[in-house]
Amino acid sequence: MRYLPLTEADRQSMLAATRAASVNDLFRDVPEAARLSGPIGGLPNHMGELEVERLMGAMAAKNIAAGSVPSFLGAGAYRHHVPATVDHMVQRGEFLTAYTPYQPEVSQGTLQVLFEFQTQVSLLTGMDVANASMYDGATACAEAVIMANRVTRRKKALLSGGLHPHYRDTTTTDARFIGFDAVAFPADPTGVEDLAAQIDDKTSCVVVQNPSVFGHVRDYSELAKVCQAKGALLIVVVTEALSLGLLTPPGDMGADIVAAEGQSFGNALNFGGPYVGLFAVKDKYVRQMPGRLCGETVDADGRRGFVLTLSTREQHIRREKATSNICTNAGLCALAFSIHVSLLGEAGITHLAQLNHAKAVQMADKLAAVPGVEVVNDSFFNEFTVKLPKPAAGVVEALAARRILGGVPVSRLYPGEMDDLLLAAVTETNTESDMDAFATALAEVLS
Repeated sequence: MRYLPLTEADRQSMLAATRAASVNDLFRDVPEAARLSGPIGGLPNHMGELEVERLMGAMAAKNIAAGSVPSFLGAGAYRHHVPATVDHMVQRGEFLTAYTPYQPEVSQGTLQVLFEFQTQVSLLTGMDVANASMYDGATACAEAVIMANRVTRRKKALLSGGLHPHYRDTTTTDARFIGFDAVAFPADPTGVEDLAAQIDDKTSCVVVQNPSVFGHVRDYSELAKVCQAKGALLIVVVTEALSLGLLTPPGDMGADIVAAEGQSFGNALNFGGPYVGLFAVKDKYVRQMPGRLCGETVDADGRRGFVLTLSTREQHIRREKATSNICTNAGLCALAFSIHVSLLGEAGITHLAQLNHAKAVQMADKLAAVPGVEVVNDSFFNEFTVKLPKPAAGVVEALAARRILGGVPVSRLYPGEMDDLLLAAVTETNTESDMDAFATALAEVLS
């Protein structure tokens, strides 16, 4: 198709319709400091392909990749080994080119994959039913709160201080523009907050994270009972999906909705995305669930087939009836998740989770032996918080100079707060020598 640029008359007509004096007025909500006043400094205006490749390669070489050095980064994105089979399978043409099943009758393979994905998510979370994926964990959390508001017909959500701040901010942004109250409690590095006492007759839901952003593992069964007694829903967020292979599933604790990040299975770190959101609910809430649901049926000849049982988005039904503006699912990432989970199987997932926990315990013991270092957690899965005698941000930079990615400073997630706290994540990819190098280097930096 031809490229048809706008005329000046077209631009003036659109500006008049938006009541903006100029194009710049359309960006007035973007802070001046965040705007570019000219071309990005240091970049040439044009180059040949070979020159561009060399330039980009030199820029990329300045990064320290998590897979090239001992890495203990986490805070919502975790480095796990992804079997080569996953990449081989997702790159098959019938999977790679499938966008979305607009015509289910000719998308049976895609629908079956999503059906199996839903089944796996339901089993992992201990919930009745799961949808065919969301964009990521943070948007799944926000959608869970919006859904809880619909179910309870209330408009106040309580967000735990253990909830990842990115998930909190995504939810509070939706609250600002959709029109509900999202009460975010202060950061809870010790895991002692009492949310049950804060629930009232206006509370639609309570959002907790397990393990919390600080790594604490908690049993929310009693909180679930309080929520039920007061007519509120309990939403459990999980940022490390592998923990579901070892910890009590949220459904068994009485969760009404589970919103999770599935990146740990089948999806590499990828500089922060794309990832895949998991979303599961109790059966009685299924018609209020956002996204879509693939189901199993039989055709006119009695053969097994798959359909879109529930499709609650605007492109399929009237806008005023839609429960979500999710326009598609993270299909390829969901496929990668499903393949990895299938390869591991139930016993494999449990074994991998046990391995992660054992290595984390080993690493925590090594760090606790470093003078001046204190492990804050009394429980954790594969990530924990340590208190340092120096600001964590500077310590992390010093470790990076020694080519060790020694975790995430809590102050990066909470600017200006808890400067002495550091999050350290340990997975099956960390070797004994990695852990020894981290502990040794940390002792040197703190001495």
